[in-house]
Amino acid sequence: MKAIKSYVYCPLCGSRHFSEDSFKSRRCMTCGFEMFVNPSAAVAAFITNSAGELLLTRRRSDPAKGTLDLPGGFCDMEESAEQAVMREVAEETGLRVTCARYLFSIPNSYHFSGIDIPTLDLFFCCEVAEGAQPTPMDDAEECLWVPADKLDKSLFGLNSIRQAVEKYTESIKKNLKN
Repeated sequence: MKAIKSYVYCPLCGSRHFSEDSFKSRRCMTCGFEMFVNPSAAVAAFITNSAGELLLTRRRSDPAKGTLDLPGGFCDMEESAEQAVMREVAEETGLRVTCARYLFSIPNSYHFSGIDIPTLDLFFCCEVAEGAQPTPMDDAEECLWVPADKLDKSLFGLNSIRQAVEKYTESIKKNLKN
């Protein structure tokens, strides 16, 4: 179910006359309140070691439990995307990000608590201390280093992560040709 469809009552006055006004908003016919359902910001990190291997995690929980992922998660209130990616990497791997450089974004839908939450996933190239070893924590069941030429996008459970890994591997192949 789309997130916008799950809002039945006006959060301001409680009226049931809270109907779809556009594909991204609902309006209360009683008090006039209009609520927009905009994407939630999420971040993910591309971290490589000196051997050119990419740091991956295995998801501990649903959605997509047991599939491969990049370290990352949702941005908190009053937190920049850079702060969020640093925090998420630390929470999931114990690694401290020393540099985070924005790469690209991909719109996504994240199925949680029975609804599809629209997200905007922001991808970063992150650096950590050379030789630092990750430890699976929080949402990560496992941390593993995978050679770039051995990445199989079908093993990633989240759509935007699959797309990002495909984009990442294509850029590596392109750089090898040059």
